[in-house]
Amino acid sequence: MSQVPGNRKRGNAAHSNRFAMHQRYVSREAFGVRRIPPLWIEPSDALNLNLSLNLNLCHRFLMLQLEEALIQILAAVPAPTLETFPLHAAAGRILAESVQARIDLPPFDNSAMDGYAVRAEDLKGAKPESPVKLRLIGRIAAGQSFAGEVTSQTCVRLFTGSPLPRGADAVVMQEDTKVEPTEPDSVCILDAPKPWESVRLQGEDIKRSQMLAAAGDALTPGRLGLLAASGIAQVAVGRQPTVGIIATGSELREAGQALGPGQLYESNRISLVELTRRAGAIPKPFPLVADNLSGTTTSFAQAFDQCDAVLTSGGASVGEMDFIKQAFAQAGGDLEFWKVAIKPGRPFIFGRLRSKLLFGLPGNPVSAFVTFLLLARPALLRWQGASEISLPRHPGILDEPLSNPGPRRHFMRVRVDMTGHVSSAGLQVSHGISSLAAANGLVDVPPDSTLPAGATVQVLRWDL
Repeated sequence: MSQVPGNRKRGNAAHSNRFAMHQRYVSREAFGVRRIPPLWIEPSDALNLNLSLNLNLCHRFLMLQLEEALIQILAAVPAPTLETFPLHAAAGRILAESVQARIDLPPFDNSAMDGYAVRAEDLKGAKPESPVKLRLIGRIAAGQSFAGEVTSQTCVRLFTGSPLPRGADAVVMQEDTKVEPTEPDSVCILDAPKPWESVRLQGEDIKRSQMLAAAGDALTPGRLGLLAASGIAQVAVGRQPTVGIIATGSELREAGQALGPGQLYESNRISLVELTRRAGAIPKPFPLVADNLSGTTTSFAQAFDQCDAVLTSGGASVGEMDFIKQAFAQAGGDLEFWKVAIKPGRPFIFGRLRSKLLFGLPGNPVSAFVTFLLLARPALLRWQGASEISLPRHPGILDEPLSNPGPRRHFMRVRVDMTGHVSSAGLQVSHGISSLAAANGLVDVPPDSTLPAGATVQVLRWDL
């Protein structure tokens, strides 16, 4: 259960909205991990300590556990809005309404293979050495109908998908029959079928009015095919949020440009664009922003005007060249928190600008990648109404120890193979971008601990 500390007197009411701390303790037992409350400093305490009341200082000592941060983020996500799309244009979208079958599937009894519709009772004892001869009374191709009826000692030629004619209760496959050229109106049956053998029965797969897909389900290729088979032409889906993606840093250059002293090629945007797309949202990358307040403020104004949410990389810490929090405050945004007790990715900013959200990711490539997966991705999926918002978990066996001597949970990049064996993906540092290229999942290693070789671990997969 959540615990809510008693209200504390807040000094300087003029700052109460901007510096309001979310004082709710969130129980972490529900997540199966030890409860560690966040640390915070109140604005009034800051004043009593003669500290300057500003965003950086007031939030400096606030660090949330991952689950606590995620609860706050999800609580801020707007309710999904509905759009209607043709089924063929809805691949990957999230259903906003449940869909029921309009017809039985199959819609009629039909043949599972090329052969002959027969009455099983007519063919008892049929063998290659003692075949039973039947009179051929018709032919039904797929998509055709047949007005006649299979009666004693008769059969009808069928093809895969052909409707089963009245009177028949089995299909003999073509390989178990023989037609003599001199008797084209007779068929020799070489095997005795069981009743309803090789027959697809009406409704054996799906019954009319049966639930095909629930609200919150993603329209995977399999679900698209199922809905199409039931005659569904259009679906209601959750609207995809548009996400502005901004990379900050005076040292950054675009790929293809010449590098000067101390400069780096920017790599976060292209990864974040693809991660955003895979989360079902619409990415909108913006030009690089140098480390200055005016440029950051201008970029924010454009991004928040055009987008539902903004992802930034860099400028999220406390350095004198980090301007994300200051620019967000000037835009009228409310900062919710900016530290999460994970590695990589402690300086993660989350805030609200009316109904729009800011996800301020760290600038180091691994930190930006991991915090997107753990904190931004679930929010973007929830925005669309998805019922499954967490990374899929798969068990694996460690081939080598994973050690975390630090005080924060470390989400280490790993590679899990087809047999379920898990190994480190390389250098476990926040700038080690090669580990992202080699990895396909994360393992959550608790603080001050080592997971030994041979241990069973849960791998958070991002490649599925």
